[in-house]
Amino acid sequence: MTCASCKFDNPSAARFCEQCGTALELKCPRCSATVSTGARFCGACGNQLATPDAPHPEPSSAKPRATSVRADAFVPEVPGHLAEKILSGRAALEGERRQVTVLFGDIANYTALSEKLDPEEVHRIVQRCFELVSAEIHRFEGTINQYGGDGFMALF
Repeated sequence: MTCASCKFDNPSAARFCEQCGTALELKCPRCSATVSTGARFCGACGNQLATPDAPHPEPSSAKPRATSVRADAFVPEVPGHLAEKILSGRAALEGERRQVTVLFGDIANYTALSEKLDPEEVHRIVQRCFELVSAEIHRFEGTINQYGGDGFMALF
């Protein structure tokens, strides 16, 4: 099942995205009722959801539930002074080759940690780690290129 937020391909039995933690809810295309994973008919209106030859409906892009995690929940904003510096030099950088330093990082023992703790607690830990790391990366005028699960990639 493909996550609507980060496009990660999850196992069909997954209820939450294994990459970003977003709830994988299915919605009936006729009445928009929440449908259980693997259901062939909507429990609210009886609409046939899938046949042996047809795929199940994709996860809804409707508002996430309060307990779900948005894909952009970990992404802190680039500080204004750094954004201005990047945008002001943009024309000069197009087509230019430069040497960069790439920093990869992830949370040690994340899998073991996530198996022992409540998902909301894991979310808080990961979010706080990303906030601290982002502040330091921005302090040295780096930019975070991407977040993925418990890791990140930054460019300087």
